[in-house]
Amino acid sequence: MDRLGYTAMTAASRTMTALAVRSNNLANVNTPGFRSDLEQSVSVPVQGYGYDSRHLAMAQSNGVNLAAGALMATGRDMDFAIKGPGLIAVQGQDGEAYTRHGSLQVDADMQLTINGRAVLGEGGPIVLPQFDSIRIANDGRISVLPRGEPQMVEVDQIKLVDVPAAQLSKDNAGLLVTRDGMPAATDENVQLASGFLEASNVSAIDELVGTMSLSRLFETQVKMMKAAEDLSTAGNSLIRAN
Repeated sequence: MDRLGYTAMTAASRTMTALAVRSNNLANVNTPGFRSDLEQSVSVPVQGYGYDSRHLAMAQSNGVNLAAGALMATGRDMDFAIKGPGLIAVQGQDGEAYTRHGSLQVDADMQLTINGRAVLGEGGPIVLPQFDSIRIANDGRISVLPRGEPQMVEVDQIKLVDVPAAQLSKDNAGLLVTRDGMPAATDENVQLASGFLEASNVSAIDELVGTMSLSRLFETQVKMMKAAEDLSTAGNSLIRAN
């Protein structure tokens, strides 16, 4: 009975973690550039005498699904989607971070930003001079027409990288970061598509079906814990009767 209860308890704990991951994915189904999370767990043996048959389902850092989302035409010159694999480097909480959301803005300090975070270039955050017009090439090169000047001038290049999903995790802000904390190298093969944003790669139908399946599984696991408790109570009654 003890083994049955422990197995059901650890399975229910893992199911609750999986439900939380899928709920977060569903909440971001309309967030441009969002990459869905993949719930991961491993079986860990419980240490100690008499626990050889006990194993705990331990959640790991969620994996990231880097599958491409659909492109949405916006017609805005400073909206960019990444064609194929790749990421845009931005200033994160603890260093360099990455995103697929390519809606660029220029803040009051003439700094190029995405969702309020500085976009990184060859030498750090990209700061632009006062300009009358701006052009961003498919390889991330930024050219501006300085105010009062007759010719376009190249000022910087957006840092574009390509990092395998296995080497990435998400920080508390939902940005992608490398698992070892080291900045990724620039990849010259990453290309941008102007006038588009990439939709979330979350499949609402898949997440809803998965959530329903996990909910039923959790109910079964709770029933197993109740069954283990009833068997234990019945066994204790037999012992006391003797």
